[in-house]
Amino acid sequence: MTTTIAPQSIVDHRPFATLGHADHGWLNARHHFSFSSYHDPDRMGWGAIRVWNDDEIAPNSGFAPHPHRDMEIITYVRSGAITHQDSIGNRGRTAAGDVQVMSAGSGVRHSEYNLEEVPTTLFQIWIEPKRLGGAPSWGAKPFPKGDRSGQFVTLASGYAEDVDALPIRADARLLAATVAAGQMLTYTVAAGRHAYLVPARGTIDVDGVRIDARDGAALHGGRTVAITAIDEAEIVLVDSE
Repeated sequence: MTTTIAPQSIVDHRPFATLGHADHGWLNARHHFSFSSYHDPDRMGWGAIRVWNDDEIAPNSGFAPHPHRDMEIITYVRSGAITHQDSIGNRGRTAAGDVQVMSAGSGVRHSEYNLEEVPTTLFQIWIEPKRLGGAPSWGAKPFPKGDRSGQFVTLASGYAEDVDALPIRADARLLAATVAAGQMLTYTVAAGRHAYLVPARGTIDVDGVRIDARDGAALHGGRTVAITAIDEAEIVLVDSE
């Protein structure tokens, strides 16, 4: 008798309603992975990704100065803007569609405030660095959404060949694409790699699995996935070891 083992699905769907949730009044946060008071032993991270928070920050409020070390922290602003200030003298405002990165290195204190008159929504993503320590750093860059129409564009990267991306100190890339309804992209997750995908807006189909706005999809390595926009979509993806 021959036993047939079904292949493991490449797509691990994480519906928005199943994410961790904390409403602090000024901050309404959803957690794709265990964070703060939300703990799920099955969602401790994905590859080198340790945090993917979906935050809505009320006007004229934000995160007071607090410390970090040995983490690559990427902020992808979806609407509004966030203003950063840190203990090494950096200050900057990052608006919707743009990205900021902070390499915490040996240690840094920073604050993140929404100084706008409207709520700010963003993804904050933490990735483990490939080496501990080092001098902390910060950077931000605008990325016009028109440049990523119908294709993935690398926004932050730990690889020297990605010359137009913000540098991070991790074996990882942050990519984004805007996709028209009915349009299809493919993405190859190399063997041994881990990709995590979230539509910032819109609904997509990933290899037959419907992924609604702000759902997560953990993608296993060693395969190519087909991503089809059910309606106009903005897709954010991290590919890491």
